[in-house]
Amino acid sequence: MRNADIRRLDREIQQTTRKLAAVQNRELWPLDGRERRAILAAATRGSVAVVRHKSTTRADNKVETAWTSAETRLNAELTALQTERQRIVNENAQGKAAKKSSGWW
Repeated sequence: MRNADIRRLDREIQQTTRKLAAVQNRELWPLDGRERRAILAAATRGSVAVVRHKSTTRADNKVETAWTSAETRLNAELTALQTERQRIVNENAQGKAAKKSSGWW
């Protein structure tokens, strides 16, 4: 059962890594709904400001903040998954060592 857990975590780690790379390339597909709405709303406000010949600094900052928060969220997910994988590997190794040391040979 432990190896199945490790494989599942490996798949999730790979998927989260792909999502993180996509966010760094400014792709929208890995974002959750809240982040997607924030980016699109800020971009819309920025385009309205451009049409009205106003400054887009605030909208640009909001877009950048949304991308940064998405990247931070994915980094945290990736770290948590890697920590969980390492914990399972360590438990598995301790179980094997205990099983070997308990035998007569």
